[in-house]
Amino acid sequence: MDMLKIGILGLTGVMLAIQFKGTRAEISLYMGVALCILIFAFSMEKIGSIISQILSLKKYIGGSEAWLALILKAVGITYIGDFCASVCKDAGYQAVAGQIEIFAKLSVLCFSLPVMAAVVENISTIVGG
Repeated sequence: MDMLKIGILGLTGVMLAIQFKGTRAEISLYMGVALCILIFAFSMEKIGSIISQILSLKKYIGGSEAWLALILKAVGITYIGDFCASVCKDAGYQAVAGQIEIFAKLSVLCFSLPVMAAVVENISTIVGG
C-alpha cells in the first residue's frame, strides 16, 4: 500500500511540475527537488526498519560488527549518490551527475577494500599459504 501511495505522489508531482516547465522552469525544478526530498523522507522510514532488522542479526555474526557497519555505509553512499545524481540530471547537469556517481562508486570501493583484503587473508589462511 505504501508503494501505491508513493507512486501516486510521484506521478502527481511530476504532472504538476510538467505544467510549470514551459512557463516557469525554475518552479518546476524546485517542485521536482521537493518531491524527491519528500519521497526520500518516506524512504528513511523503510530504511530505518531495515537497519534495525540488520542490527538484530548482530548476535549471529559474532564479533564482525565492523563488516556490518561497512555494508550500511556502502548502502548509504550509493543511495545518497544516486539521489543527488538524479536531481542533477533532472536539472540538466549530466556532467555533474556523472561525477557524483563516479565519486560514490570510488567511495564504495574504498570501503570495500578492507573487506576484500580480509577475505583474501582468510582464504590464504584456509589454504595454508
